[in-house]
Amino acid sequence: MTATPLPSPKDVIVVGAGFAGLYLLHRLREMGLSAQALEAGDDVGGTWYWNRYPGARCDVPSLQYSYSFSKELQQEWTWSEKYATQPEILDYIRHVADRFDLRGMIRFETRVVSAVFDEATSLWHVTTDQGEVLKAHYCIMATGSLSASRLPDIEGIESFAGRTLHTGRWPHEGVDFTGRRVGVIGTGSSAVQAIPKIAEQAAQLTVFQRTPNFTVPARNEVLPDEEVAAWKANYDQHRAKARDTRSAMLYDYGTRSALEVPEAERRAEMERRWAAGGTNFLYAFNDVMRDEASNQVVADFIREKIVETVQDAETARKLMPRDYPVGAKRICVDTDYYDTYNRPNVGLADLREEPIIRINPTAVITSQDEYPIDDLVLATGFDAMTGALSAIDIRGRDGERLREKWAAGPRTYMGLMTAGFPNLFIVNGPGSPSVLSNMVASVEQNVDWIIDCITAVGIGGSIEADRSAEDAWVEHVNEVAAPTLYGKAASWYMGANVPGKPRVFMPYVGGWSNYAAKTAEVAARGYEGFHVRRA
Repeated sequence: MTATPLPSPKDVIVVGAGFAGLYLLHRLREMGLSAQALEAGDDVGGTWYWNRYPGARCDVPSLQYSYSFSKELQQEWTWSEKYATQPEILDYIRHVADRFDLRGMIRFETRVVSAVFDEATSLWHVTTDQGEVLKAHYCIMATGSLSASRLPDIEGIESFAGRTLHTGRWPHEGVDFTGRRVGVIGTGSSAVQAIPKIAEQAAQLTVFQRTPNFTVPARNEVLPDEEVAAWKANYDQHRAKARDTRSAMLYDYGTRSALEVPEAERRAEMERRWAAGGTNFLYAFNDVMRDEASNQVVADFIREKIVETVQDAETARKLMPRDYPVGAKRICVDTDYYDTYNRPNVGLADLREEPIIRINPTAVITSQDEYPIDDLVLATGFDAMTGALSAIDIRGRDGERLREKWAAGPRTYMGLMTAGFPNLFIVNGPGSPSVLSNMVASVEQNVDWIIDCITAVGIGGSIEADRSAEDAWVEHVNEVAAPTLYGKAASWYMGANVPGKPRVFMPYVGGWSNYAAKTAEVAARGYEGFHVRRA
């Protein structure tokens, strides 16, 4: 296909039209800059456009998982549940696109295949799958941390004759499992939400589990009118308080070690949080992610709950995580997940004891058994944080490819830019709090910083991360992660779920408020650590 250049460079090209892409467009237009967004889907929504599997919902309270930039938007939109479902979140994002008239700035069903920096003109040349080449002074990747679906490498999987479905690319029309024999591969966040819903329909459901995950009950509920009204009356105060925390979320952060609290009091506190539901449970004590003994206390409590809930002792044993600290992998939030294994139509295959050998047209075959299935659901996660960027042929100075630069692990300065790639910004990139925070708050913080930066540098100017500053930041990210327990799990935080991907801890664990202060300080010092040429 011959690439067709389009005239008149834009000020900015934005890749993606989820939470980040939409806020970028709003801010860019507000600043009087010309912008074009390119979106692979046929609508806005990002991860909430693609992930339509049954039971999909957010694990951050809906009153917090929302934009703060518009007081009017905060007042006019009313969330219905404590944890919003995927359809409701998608409706919200669509409402934002319509309310702020952003759709005209987005080209849908347009996948970006390459983004190449032209050193002679200091323009980014962005090529689409339709053969068009768009040019812009700045290119901003709003591609999301969890958008590149990962398929398992299992012998014979392509020969399966039934329906094969990935939770990250679910059919828009939905799927009816009534009377079907279903196999689900994976037990991460998506699977934990989907499995109870699929079990309600399927004649037989077999879950193929490699690594059990810690999961806590959501205790989801319809939001009382008075709670919504109280939040709306005090949104500014709530947002400000959240931004002063390690995750930009209003949780009840414990201030004592689990080991210094008397056992009865400790137990009561965990019971209280378990009954309340949500990831607030993980913050009961201040050293859960730093002290192995404290972590063990919390992990043991969850394992006890599994034994209490799951009636079959052997199934309960298989469901209990034992070889990594709680929280080192993203903790799941569920509705009736463990209870689902008490259903007569649900079975569990532990792949550590009976690995999958191959899949044939009608069954999953393990080392011990053959499981006939009609439908295969792949809940096998994502190439997190870097996958969507690696899928695009991004080239900077001297033709350096981003995927080659990052071959040994991603390298950024504050998660916002990477040396050798001028005027290329990343929203919620590796080296930022991103997936360890309220993503919407992180989107707004990153986008505001980027817009301020572009305004300061100007159209026709350039900004590029200094390699020594980048090296220092990567070292800092590793230093703050080292004393924690995050590195003790083969998690997608480490890229461990993707064969061949380097094991590098990617998010920044130094705290959201510390990160926001650092990025503000860098900007206040004239973009310290960047090479800047103002227009």
